[in-house]
Amino acid sequence: MADRRLQVFHTVARLLSFTKAAETLHMTQPAVTFQVRQLEEHFNTRLFDRTHNRISLTEAGRCVYQYADRIFDLYGQMENAVRELTGEISGTLLIGASTTIAEYMLPALLGDFRLKYPDVDVQLKVSNTEGIVTMVENNDIDLGVVEAPVMNKNLAVATCRMDQLVAIVPPSHPLAGQPRVAVHELLKYPYICREEGSGTREVISEYLQRCGVDLGEVHVCMELGSPESIKGAVEAGMGVSIVSRATIHKELRLGTLEALQLEPLLERPFSFVHQKQKFRHRAMDELLEFARQYCEDHADAGSAGIPPAHGG
Repeated sequence: MADRRLQVFHTVARLLSFTKAAETLHMTQPAVTFQVRQLEEHFNTRLFDRTHNRISLTEAGRCVYQYADRIFDLYGQMENAVRELTGEISGTLLIGASTTIAEYMLPALLGDFRLKYPDVDVQLKVSNTEGIVTMVENNDIDLGVVEAPVMNKNLAVATCRMDQLVAIVPPSHPLAGQPRVAVHELLKYPYICREEGSGTREVISEYLQRCGVDLGEVHVCMELGSPESIKGAVEAGMGVSIVSRATIHKELRLGTLEALQLEPLLERPFSFVHQKQKFRHRAMDELLEFARQYCEDHADAGSAGIPPAHGG
């Protein structure tokens, strides 16, 4: 195992925060500070400048950080090389997913992955798309799965599958019973949308602009932070909304909501996003390949979402 002091220093240097490093490493802040000071004593020089509650790397700190990056990359390659020889696929993967994907797509996929690779520990963090992309950029997670376009060209992005978004209304609504609805007709009614930073909100806003809708004139009656809360508000007759079809299977079966195809059609990609340059453990390569194959196998589910995992 690589020097613990170097691991702690590398995390602080990457995040430029002792507090965030302590949270990431599940350590107390004094313990993090102690490890960094031990390393500074070893080199007999300061690695960080500390001014006005902010820190920055000294010249020596930048040198140590660059070598630490190479050391941990080589360490990961060594682990992979040994596991290639032994045939072992194990380790811990940190996955981040935006809300819709985490709640309605990943449970089935990760459940089947766990059956095939029981020695891989997959830990899932949930945030909106903006938060997930930030985690990938900061190396807080190995892989993100998001529901909106990613603009950072330093990140690798690959489409998992396409997702259709539809209008939803309660059964008593004047639009109920129609198979499809023009977006301008839908927006004559109070509209319930997701919060700022949501990938779903970003995709819908871009769609409305393409359709010539003035966003300032949309009667937004509520902003809510999850598909579940939006569905509940629509069921209660508080407004209409646009959501992923994959999120409303239960409500359609129960008859508490009706889905209307939008005109023009609205689709978006669910995408994998990860660092281009970051060394990937074999377990992550296996997960990426498994997920690609899984999405391909369930392509026919398309707008109906991914079915439950077999056996669980």
